[in-house]
Amino acid sequence: MNRVFKASVIENKQLIKNHFLITLRPSERINKPTPGTFFMLSVNSGLDPLLKRPFSIHRWLDGDFQLLYRVAGKGTYMLSGKKQGNILEAIGPLGKGFSVKKTQNTIILVAGGLGIAPIFALAESCVRQRKTKASLLTREGDKVLFFYGARTKKEVLCLESLKSLGIEPILSTDDGTLGKKGNIVNVIKKYLTRHPLPIERSVLYSCGPEPMLKSLSAFAGKNNLKGYAALEQSMACGIGTCLGCVVNTNNGYKRVCKEGPVFPIEEIVWD
Repeated sequence: MNRVFKASVIENKQLIKNHFLITLRPSERINKPTPGTFFMLSVNSGLDPLLKRPFSIHRWLDGDFQLLYRVAGKGTYMLSGKKQGNILEAIGPLGKGFSVKKTQNTIILVAGGLGIAPIFALAESCVRQRKTKASLLTREGDKVLFFYGARTKKEVLCLESLKSLGIEPILSTDDGTLGKKGNIVNVIKKYLTRHPLPIERSVLYSCGPEPMLKSLSAFAGKNNLKGYAALEQSMACGIGTCLGCVVNTNNGYKRVCKEGPVFPIEEIVWD
């Protein structure tokens, strides 16, 4: 059972406009989160706002952990004002994360917008599993391919951190200010057409806006490509009791906080 715990703010750094990276230190030992799992985090010691907010694990730092977030409302605005030494209440890690087999040949990582938060965590985990910082993006014998799309260059995050892992991501922006211009899914299609992969040994892992995931799901299904998606969903309790974050799947409605956030991408019924 995941316990409620207190965590002190070590750092709460603004990366770009409206995007912050908060580093927290639990007051007690907690279970190590896996990429794709999340924490429910209080943003105030009082009752306003009443509910905790869900945040995907971005980095695990030998006991401390980091969450990457965007200021999008009252709760995250309040969180952005937290200073070193402030104490927050949290629950976690929660949910079902990504699972990558060590024997897997090619890993295709796809991040859209703030979906970089859990996908970066997965990339870092993959690098550690393979025990190398050598360049993972090669023209032949690819091991990890990283595709990252954003609206504009000003919203691209974590590039230096990715490079420190030995990963050179393939980028796209809607306005063409960085990388390829346009949709990241179209970039993936073109890349895989020019650099065909052994589909039976390749798996796609993704997180991002629903239109991106829906398009990826159609692409994966058409090409018999196995894939997983971490869903971004509003949550109230985070522990499966309120049924406020259900998603339609081929096996009925499932709770994103409990049966997810990570689902087989072919399982999700897209509206």
